Amino acid sequence: MKFIDRLRLGIAVATAKSVTAVVKGLKLGAASVLPGEISRRLHPRLLPLLFEQVKKGVIIVVGTNGKTTTSLLLRGILENEGAKVTHNSTGANLINGLITSFLNDADIFGRLNSDYAILEVDENIVSLLLKDCQPRIILALNLFRDQLDRYGEVDTIARRWQEAIRPLPEDTLVILNADDPTLCHLGQGLGQKVLYFGLNEPRLYLEEIPHAVDSIYCPACGAGLEYKGVYLSHLGDYSCPSCDFTKSNLSVNSGEWPQILIGVYNKYNTLAAGLTAQELGVNKSAIFNIVSNFKAAFGRAEELEYKGKKIRILLSKNPVGMNETIRAVQDRQKLEPSSVTLLVLNDRTPDGTDVSWIWDVDTEKLTALRTTLVVTGDRVYDMALRLQYSEDDREGAPELIVLENLQQALDTALDRTRTGEVLHILPTYSAMLEVREILTGRKIL
Repeated sequence: MKFIDRLRLGIAVATAKSVTAVVKGLKLGAASVLPGEISRRLHPRLLPLLFEQVKKGVIIVVGTNGKTTTSLLLRGILENEGAKVTHNSTGANLINGLITSFLNDADIFGRLNSDYAILEVDENIVSLLLKDCQPRIILALNLFRDQLDRYGEVDTIARRWQEAIRPLPEDTLVILNADDPTLCHLGQGLGQKVLYFGLNEPRLYLEEIPHAVDSIYCPACGAGLEYKGVYLSHLGDYSCPSCDFTKSNLSVNSGEWPQILIGVYNKYNTLAAGLTAQELGVNKSAIFNIVSNFKAAFGRAEELEYKGKKIRILLSKNPVGMNETIRAVQDRQKLEPSSVTLLVLNDRTPDGTDVSWIWDVDTEKLTALRTTLVVTGDRVYDMALRLQYSEDDREGAPELIVLENLQQALDTALDRTRTGEVLHILPTYSAMLEVREILTGRKIL
């Protein structure tokens, strides 16, 4: 590196670290984005330079749901092996956030001493990132409709990903969810080494295909796919009756893997992290040990205690995600009865400003539990209306309590939660942050 480049790098890093110190010192936030924004202006090629310094390679984790849980699980496995890992743990997954996460671990001269970097990457910036940066592993979890006002349809995103991955070196490892037809088809068209994870447990099939499905048509020819069964949304065991497209062979047997966190979606997260770790040389017993002792990420099936009551927070930010959290609540009712569920619907930028997606959620399965439903959030009346339309008059409507104030709604839900029961909270992203601030007394971001 030339002297002038070293000088620019040093100035960019020093400035970023100064900004971080000021923001955190004045308690203005987590400084997870602004340092990266400023340093990038001072050195436009800062991110590729940081990428190149990671000793054993960068792993990018992409997908609509599950990035945070999968990344934290993989990080725990690698750190247990003695590796030093850089990770954008605050969830800042745009370019500026990625740069900030690197700079937090770099010295004043911009030098990194990380074995691996695990980066959760926003769906929309994958193409931009891969223009200048070459990860060792790309791990893709799923593609669902999410914030259509920002992202567009899943097939559009998949095409962009495929175009961005194709020029990468052949030794780039791509790990995909075979149960997702869109991702499976993407992988079958790549020249790089591709491995697949997924479920092979028919006992977990849903009774019917949910309303919130995105990719039940063949990505190769457009014909309707034939499913032996679905695990969630459009993820399942499928084949095309009109062409030779079918689900790829799996590299792991899901029935052999342990799972601690509730929900079928967390089985996918476990398999994704586990297969990646195996490819990095970690043995199964070490992986299983970490999985068995893993604690949920904030808001992702996270369990807290507040005023003597047990609370489980299940982030619900899109149709598929909310369908799965409702399914998790249903399943837990058999083991630990719960008489109250709190739903919090916001429409802020992190959530997506279009909340019409709630009409694609199978809320009928929630009202069928006949538990008390407490509703709040910026769009409290939209959610209350959706729940009212979900009621089956033949069975009798559950009690529906509508409160505009979050604190009041939380207190009401807790008061109605009996001793020994669990209060399930289903919030959108910004709502989850607000709920956790009340419960823990501190902000995440």
